[in-house]
Amino acid sequence: MPSCSRVAVIGAGAAGLAAARELRREGHAPVVFERAAAVGGTWRYDAAEDAADPLGAGGAHSSLYASLRTNLPRESMGFLDFPFVAGRSSADPRRFPGHPEVLRYLEAFARRFDLLGLVRFETEVVSVRRSRDDGAGAAGWRVSYRSRRPDGAGGEPEEEVFDAVVVCNGHFTEPRVAAIAGVHCWPGKQMHSHSYRVPDPFRGQVVMVIGYQPSGMDISRDIAGVAKEVHVAMRSEPPYQMHTTTATGHANLWLHSCTIERAEEDGSLVFQDGSKIKADVVLHCTGYKYNFPFLGDSDDELAGAISVDDNRVGPLYKHVFPPMLAPHVSFIGLPFRTIPFLVFQLQSKWVAGVLSGRLELPSQEAMMRDVDAFYSDMEARGCAKRRTHDLGQGNPFEYEDWVAEQCGLGRMEGWRKGMFVATCKNLADRPDSYRDEWDDDHLLPQAHQDFRKHSYLTDQY
Repeated sequence: MPSCSRVAVIGAGAAGLAAARELRREGHAPVVFERAAAVGGTWRYDAAEDAADPLGAGGAHSSLYASLRTNLPRESMGFLDFPFVAGRSSADPRRFPGHPEVLRYLEAFARRFDLLGLVRFETEVVSVRRSRDDGAGAAGWRVSYRSRRPDGAGGEPEEEVFDAVVVCNGHFTEPRVAAIAGVHCWPGKQMHSHSYRVPDPFRGQVVMVIGYQPSGMDISRDIAGVAKEVHVAMRSEPPYQMHTTTATGHANLWLHSCTIERAEEDGSLVFQDGSKIKADVVLHCTGYKYNFPFLGDSDDELAGAISVDDNRVGPLYKHVFPPMLAPHVSFIGLPFRTIPFLVFQLQSKWVAGVLSGRLELPSQEAMMRDVDAFYSDMEARGCAKRRTHDLGQGNPFEYEDWVAEQCGLGRMEGWRKGMFVATCKNLADRPDSYRDEWDDDHLLPQAHQDFRKHSYLTDQY
């Protein structure tokens, strides 16, 4: 008979909400800890910039910028049984909506499945440690947390014991910064995309953007509307049609297929090929670090079982379970270059089923062999360690299909795959217009096309 666990879920963003819903549906008793005052996680826009620490996470919880829109079509983003459709009351009915529409969707998801009562808002988890103090030899997990007082200050730490812990704290809050020789003597300003909100502060300036993943692509174009010049330094060669300023859509935006070797005291930034640009600002669009400051300390069993090395969280079986601690500690939402909300839900279903005993994991030894084989394969292919959780390598849907099959759901729907592939192609071919020039209705199943026509769904949020 399936067993019920009391489970601590850390974070009430999309991953935490998906986990809470699947855990309760499986018969567990989840308690969600959220340091913000509402659900949504990184999808809650914070207009404040941290001028004192533009390269760090500072006090800002969100990494959103004002103009951010989704880079996947809304229909493919949605949870399996809660479509993300544009209704008659939608404030932003676009196929690639802005971030406020995604937040509205997550808030509606939380209301629809009555999740808000499970969340302890303005409560930050301080530490998670192993507990064996029940006298019966059963292992639990001591979760220490601090709730914000009415005056805004942090309260005294409190502690509760749970049967399991699901980590859903996201990975868009601890910035990664490119290492540039001599930058400590460079006279310009540096900041990370985490602190970027609007382009106005860059008016008339020469800006060097490092990185050309989605945030670098969007922000460089955002800034080009007001800056004197925008230069983008990237590791890889840009697509052929994007070499020229005409192809980028902005006469003052240049793409450079090499990295910055050093910075000089006269304000110059020197590329690896020897060319130079004098810039006022370096904007690091270089991604984020996985960070779990609450997971044990040097003397705790957790610290020995989980580590973060060059953005590899491990060892983890299939990006979710630490073999030494499975199934009582798990991670939701580490993979990237995928359809995130779908992966959150599939991983959550898997965790919930394993915790109840309805689904089985391999032995600890078998899971470790699988992890070792995965790491060895990455090394043989010359894949950097920091790409461990990148699902965009090889078959982009192999992982989703595997987890779905573990949960008894069958493979991922073909139309989602089709929309994902088409979006990636359109993004490469026409990064300025791919969100607004795409007739993709033929990829949607009839059910999703019908959703738009019925008020019981179109007015759901």
